[in-house]
Amino acid sequence: MRDPYAVLGVSKTATAGEIKSAFRTLAKKYHPDANKDDPKAKERFSEISSAYEILGDESKRKQFDRGEIDSDGRETHGFGGGGDPFGGFRQRGGSGGAGFDPEDILKTMFGGGSARGGFGGADPFGSARPRQRQAQPQKGKDIEVSLPVTASDILNDGKAKLKLPDGRTVAVTIPVGVENGQVIRLKGQGHASPTGHRGDILAKVAFKTENGVRIEGPHVVMDVDVPLSTAVMGGKVAVATPQGKIALKVAPWSNSGTAMRLKGRGLPKKANGNGDLIAILRILIDDNDRTALETIFDRRNETVEP
Repeated sequence: MRDPYAVLGVSKTATAGEIKSAFRTLAKKYHPDANKDDPKAKERFSEISSAYEILGDESKRKQFDRGEIDSDGRETHGFGGGGDPFGGFRQRGGSGGAGFDPEDILKTMFGGGSARGGFGGADPFGSARPRQRQAQPQKGKDIEVSLPVTASDILNDGKAKLKLPDGRTVAVTIPVGVENGQVIRLKGQGHASPTGHRGDILAKVAFKTENGVRIEGPHVVMDVDVPLSTAVMGGKVAVATPQGKIALKVAPWSNSGTAMRLKGRGLPKKANGNGDLIAILRILIDDNDRTALETIFDRRNETVEP
């Protein structure tokens, strides 16, 4: 490895704070998770971590400055150190240092271990080899919200608008065959962590009735108003469905509450095809109908009187 001072871009008189700051800046810049398309980033990140393992530990830094260890942490001569075969070069947290562990900093920055291990496995001859370990960035907190979804949202453009607690509004793509209570994950849209990595949004689907149209599985159920005259004589009723207007044929003497099923006019299914549109007839009686009916019943009562 190159001179650790040169790797971190600091002078030999740099303070511990300046060294730590330089390491944090470079670690963020070259972290593998932030440079997935750059194959050299991982190598650069490993070099930065190795340099900080030397300079970030007061004891090891002094050993390096005195020429007792090289830039890789290996002893440069014999068993210097008064009979101690390790020459004062201890594993992290030992008596040779001040409990230094660069991984502690990386865990704070990225929410997991560093992209390389420590000096576990070092032999008495200083032939330590860092263990490679992928660092995980520290994510911000997820945001859990309810996502109202109507039949129109699904059938029109397949998206539902979601207003977040922070005031943002995002368009959520509704997956085919969505179910009530299903959670849709929007990656990177949650709260930001101190390192800038955002958590996710966990949007829980809540089917919503709109204009009398409700969702039941893959089927769309809606109430259809039918004039009394049409219910008695039969005819057609214009119905505004989520997929557009249709002419619904009503049979003579249809009762209120009659369910009429229109195949394939419901919601898209997970496998293939669509559910059905189920129209529930509701017989309406206006003032003219009321007057006519009252007249008819009055006449009937007169007829049955003795």
